[in-house]
Formats: sequence, structure tokens, C-alpha cells
Amino acid sequence: MTQALARITPHRIAVQDAPAQTLSNREKAAIIVRLLLAEGAPLPLSALPDHMQAALTEQIASMRLVDRETMAAVVDEFLGQLESVGLAFPGGLEGALSMLDGHISPSAASRLRRMAGASGKVDPWERIVPLPAERLLPVLEDEAVEVGAVLLSKLPVSKAADLLGKLPGDKARRVAHAVSLTGNIDPDTVRRIGLSLAGQLDAQPPRAFDTGPEERVGAILNVSSAAVRDALLDGLTAEDAAFAERVRRSIFTFGHIPARVPPRDVPKLVRVVDQPTLVTALAGAAGPLEPVAEFILANMSQRMAQALREEMAARGKVREKDAEAAQSAVVEAVRRLEAEGEITLIRPDD
Repeated sequence: MTQALARITPHRIAVQDAPAQTLSNREKAAIIVRLLLAEGAPLPLSALPDHMQAALTEQIASMRLVDRETMAAVVDEFLGQLESVGLAFPGGLEGALSMLDGHISPSAASRLRRMAGASGKVDPWERIVPLPAERLLPVLEDEAVEVGAVLLSKLPVSKAADLLGKLPGDKARRVAHAVSLTGNIDPDTVRRIGLSLAGQLDAQPPRAFDTGPEERVGAILNVSSAAVRDALLDGLTAEDAAFAERVRRSIFTFGHIPARVPPRDVPKLVRVVDQPTLVTALAGAAGPLEPVAEFILANMSQRMAQALREEMAARGKVREKDAEAAQSAVVEAVRRLEAEGEITLIRPDD
């Protein structure tokens, strides 16, 4: 926005001749908005409260001509105010709660959201739209198809498609058809639906854990020995086959590296694992794990691969306990790189 104003040349635009210091703040705002729109700068004016949008529109409608000197003075004053800003706060309650996330209790955040929603000061969809699909899915499953159609219509296309794909086939078809009936729905009704959905989300009890049970069990089994992991998975399958399958999908072990780690990311993995640990992990990869070692060696520089092969040969036979410990260290390195955004694992579905 500052660059757009700095590029401005004298415009022939429509306010009565008046020194900049005699203009009201509303008139100055109208001049700045008019100039930025003329420059093609994106202005998210819809994020302003309705009464401010209305006041700005009425002010622009009442103005006529502004002389160049006044226009330049208003722009200089505005740029000076921007340059003097030392600290900016997030706009709106959701921005404030995001900034304070982890510093205030979930119950206090929920109470603030309920109070703001009841006062009509906030748009409930500003909070609903960014929520992850797993938080929205239970609400979508329980609500009427008409409400579900409004919810999907307010979400980004990719998230709406993800939610629709997770619904049972019959419910998904009925919700998709209900979207065709939302053409004449008025904004006030959409807002009331948003307030109702936000209330349901606020009523959900806070979760003690950030991850699901299958992910927590999978994380434990990731660092367990193969024998313990297989025995526990067999027991889980006997008790709850569906849960056991979800746990299996969340597990990432040394044997999953060829299927889940893209070949181009192997050098990043090799760099963060100390060489003795890597040699032990590769030398101990016997039987069904031998292709894992070959995958890692094949996707690094041939000089380094040859050096590792020579160290593996010199190392000789590796005890099973030492091999599993080293391979667990490699798995932890993969998980750490993924958490840091350095690599992206291939999902089991893909």
C-alpha cells in the first residue's frame, strides 16, 4: 500500500478545495481509498465493520474535487503516520486470541468468544472458517443438510471438498444438493447459522491432548522394539480392529522410509544423523530391512555411499539391540525434519 501511494502522480479525481489541515479524518480516509483504488491496490474493506463501510461509502459519495496540493498533503500525512507506527495489534477478537494462544486458558477464550458472539460485534465465520476439518466434521454430520450446505459454501473449496469426502455417501449427496438451494439465502440468516455453529463448537469440551489416540499410540510404538510392536498390534486387532488399523496408519518405522520419504529428501536426513549411528542402522538392516539400507545409500552421493559401505563392512555384525536403537534414532530424525518443515512425508493414502 505504501509503495502504491509513493507511485502516485497527480490525478484528476473527484472534493471542494480545502487545505489538508481543515479536512476531517473521514474525508482524508476517503481520499486515500480513492487514490489506492485508482492505483489498483487490493483493499480488504469488507473486513471493516458494516457501519464503517457504510460511513466510508457515504463520505466518498459526498465528495467532488480535490486539488493536487491538498491531495499531496493528505498522502504525506498518511505516509508519515505509517512510518511512525512502532507496534501494531491484530484486528478483531480472533486475532487477539490467536496472539494470546497458549497464554490464556481455553475456558477464558471460549467465554470471550461467546460474549462477543452474543453482542454481535464479531463475524462468527471468521472463527469457523480457519478451523481444521476434523473439528468441523462432527458438526457437519449432526446438522441438517441445509446448515451443512451453508457451512460448505463459506469454506475454501479444498476444505469443503475434504469434508464432503469424509461424509457418508448419502449424507454427502444430500448436502451437495442443498448447496443448490442457498442462492437466495440472506446474509442475516447466514450470520445466525454461523452464530449457532460457533456456539456448538464452543460447547465442545476442551481436549486434553493435541493429537488423537491412534497418533499417541502410534508414537509410542514407533520407538518400541519390533517384537513389542507386533505383539501389541495383534492384541489391538483382536480388541478393536478399526482402531488397530488407524494405529498402523499412524506408525512410522525404519521400514517405512522407502515408501514415505521422498528420495530427494534422503540427503537432508543423512546430514542430521551422526555417521556412527547411520552406519549402525544400515549395517543392522538385515532381512526385510535390507531394501531400506539400499534405498538410503542409492539416494545420496555415490562417494559418500561408498564410504558408508566400507564402514559397514568394517563394522561387521551388529547386535539386534544396537541396530534397533540406531534405526529408532534415524526415525526420530525423520520426524524432527518433518516437524520443522524441512521434508514432507508421503501419506499412506498416496
